[in-house]
Amino acid sequence: MRHPILIALAGTLVLSACAKNGDAEVQRALQDLNVVDETNLNDVMLTVGDPEEAVRYFAGANANDPGRVDLMRGLAKSLVRAGRATEAITAWNNVIAHPQSNSDDRVNLADAQIRANQWDAAAATLNAIPPTHETFDRYKLEAMVADSKKQWDKADSFYQTAAGLTTTPAGVINNWGFSKLTRGDYAGAERLFTDALRQDSTMFTAKNNLVLARGAQRRYDLPVIPMTQVERAQLLYTMALTAIKQNDLTIGKGLLTEAIDTHPQHFEEAARSLRALEA
Repeated sequence: MRHPILIALAGTLVLSACAKNGDAEVQRALQDLNVVDETNLNDVMLTVGDPEEAVRYFAGANANDPGRVDLMRGLAKSLVRAGRATEAITAWNNVIAHPQSNSDDRVNLADAQIRANQWDAAAATLNAIPPTHETFDRYKLEAMVADSKKQWDKADSFYQTAAGLTTTPAGVINNWGFSKLTRGDYAGAERLFTDALRQDSTMFTAKNNLVLARGAQRRYDLPVIPMTQVERAQLLYTMALTAIKQNDLTIGKGLLTEAIDTHPQHFEEAARSLRALEA
């Protein structure tokens, strides 16, 4: 007669154990969910969130959970986005002191140092990175540092390497072209800006730089590239200023007039320049 009672008791113990195991699994699932939610929030803060709000978020997260390298990186990246490069340098140095830091962290430190105009420090940071760490960001910064030292051959090599390490090279090719422009190699700059626009036909900076390169060669006709009506007016204005700077005043006046006529709205900057030229 006792067997049913024992069986019932055993069943109760099994159910109790299953319930405890179930609770533990639920807690683990909730913890995993919280980690996923936090990761998503971190990603949002690093990309689409307001930069200053992201700084406050990661500063608070670091204070509540100190020593987490992902939160330390988040704060450093947010400071860069907020334009607070000097503070970002301190934040990246804290990341590098962490045992889980890596070479990408040093690349990001060099980026912050360049933004803060600390070129020698950036060069030293990049030199400390193993040569086997070959990334687009590393070579892009190496090219910029070489530019700052007027080491043109090294700069060209680094720009070329960087362009080959990304599927979206328009930006770095545009930077390379601007480097050529500052050296006075206007034909070389024109080729690179044209190449950048082949990669991304919407990049207005490359369009404007291309007009500067052509104007510096006294070629005052606009290149055959895709452009909106507003862009055309702005590019004519850039070409006019280039002509005026080179004392080609009649051409400059004509380009200013064309820019004003082309713009779909009132083009105050061009109109003001034209009034000054006529005065």
